[in-house]
Amino acid sequence: MAVVRWGIISTADIGMEKVTPAIQAAANCEVTGIASRGIDRAASAADRLGIPNAYGSYEELLAAPDVDAVYIPLPNDMHAEWTIKAAEAGKHVLCEKPLAMTSAQAQEMVDACAESGVRLQEAFMYRHHPTWVKAVKLARSGAIGDLRAVQSWFSYYNDDPTNIRNKVDNGGGALMDIGCYNISLSRLLFDGEPTRIESLVDRDPVMGIDILTSGILDFGSKRQSAFTCTIRSEPYQRVHIFGTGGRIEIEVPFNIPTDVETRIHVTANASGPMDSPTETIVFPPADQYQIQAELFAQAILDDAPVPVDPADAVANMKVIEKILS
Repeated sequence: MAVVRWGIISTADIGMEKVTPAIQAAANCEVTGIASRGIDRAASAADRLGIPNAYGSYEELLAAPDVDAVYIPLPNDMHAEWTIKAAEAGKHVLCEKPLAMTSAQAQEMVDACAESGVRLQEAFMYRHHPTWVKAVKLARSGAIGDLRAVQSWFSYYNDDPTNIRNKVDNGGGALMDIGCYNISLSRLLFDGEPTRIESLVDRDPVMGIDILTSGILDFGSKRQSAFTCTIRSEPYQRVHIFGTGGRIEIEVPFNIPTDVETRIHVTANASGPMDSPTETIVFPPADQYQIQAELFAQAILDDAPVPVDPADAVANMKVIEKILS
């Protein structure tokens, strides 16, 4: 079976704990190398995950002939530099979200990959999980009537000033870290871009990052999305999708576990607030990171478009900019 050979740029936790093992488990993928800014750390990571090659610099990995694609879980402010360098080296790129620090920077990345003839995709893994595939299909099919509103919440607690997610220069803050999901899912469900954006942003007075952000996105034709994201609250996440004839609730929309069944609840044709003819749809355990890797790799092998056009990342970044402006 043909496979895509992957290199991992950085030993970041998300890569070590979730994404790289998922790529290794994908049938059409093989991880051949991992790089860090020091050979000792790279070698330790390679040994831990059973990766054959370790590189003491990102440049060395990009020069490796047995790497077809790279996964980039670097800090947000480093995404553009290393995506463009990977493109120039002829490597396909799966880059963590948000794709860049600005929409202009994201567009530069898209253009660089297009000019080099390599694939680029932002790593919004949730889009590929069976729960979301089904929820989007139901929302767009009329199963709950005409889609009218989306409400979503995403939170966790992190006030560590040394943590990169709390540093402005590295692209930290609630909206860049987790609120980007709320924006992405809204645009996905409504299959379009907001025509009007209103927001409320509370910032940490010392760190300067947004710590509690709410947004209202107007998609026109009586369609709205409202969300809140915060990194100063207990860990919680939920998505509610409302139509003229029903609603959908997604229990765990983002950090979807790989080892248990997941559920969405679909309520349709209720006659009143106390009448809830709800169907619970159960999905077997699935790894959204593995599915993402398999779909991205298959696009490379088939010389086909990636599952999510990189232009989507530019559009998502434009909404982020508007909310934070």
